[in-house]
Amino acid sequence: MTSTLPISKTILTIADLKNRFALHPNADPEFFPDWSRNLPELTPSEVEVLDRLQQRFSIHREHGTISEGAVDKLLVSPLLDLAGFYEPDFRVRTEKSVQYPLEGDEEMLRGRIDTLIVQDQFWVLVVEAKRTIMVSLAVPQALAYMMCNLNPARSVYGMVSNGDEFIFLKVNALPQPEYGSSQLYSLFFPLNNQNLHEVFQVLKQVKDLID
Repeated sequence: MTSTLPISKTILTIADLKNRFALHPNADPEFFPDWSRNLPELTPSEVEVLDRLQQRFSIHREHGTISEGAVDKLLVSPLLDLAGFYEPDFRVRTEKSVQYPLEGDEEMLRGRIDTLIVQDQFWVLVVEAKRTIMVSLAVPQALAYMMCNLNPARSVYGMVSNGDEFIFLKVNALPQPEYGSSQLYSLFFPLNNQNLHEVFQVLKQVKDLID
């Protein structure tokens, strides 16, 4: 009889990913160069919108914790809209339940999560904005959900954000499971206030990869 294991309690660390999925990091810069090379230029109108979004979020953030729903509405969803992910050419859905059979075991990983999936290739996970929840803590579970994609022959991309921080991910399930990540972008401690600009450039790059 197959036993069911909840992802939220089973996948908590990178070591759990290795044990359950045989998923390992790929440190080769050529595995995921898209977050740092040949990024598209921003238009003046895009820069204006990005600066307004960052200023607005920062003002709300000054008052303390922001729920994941508010982070999505204030920052993440407007970024996706500006990048063109909501256009009719893209199929957008939310995933309430995913599952992944563990090879060689009579076990099934299963999870329920509020995440946005574009073209079955780009997973967007938003977590609560507070200093005790770092984006890096959500990466193992984000990678686990990305491993549950319906077409393992294609590369899958992800973005995890709590509003303060952003990180981009790439997963290849074949020929062997491996993943790569971008640098961590911080809006809470921005460098010359350019970090949201760079996040948006990577978003546009990912859009072209799955277009």
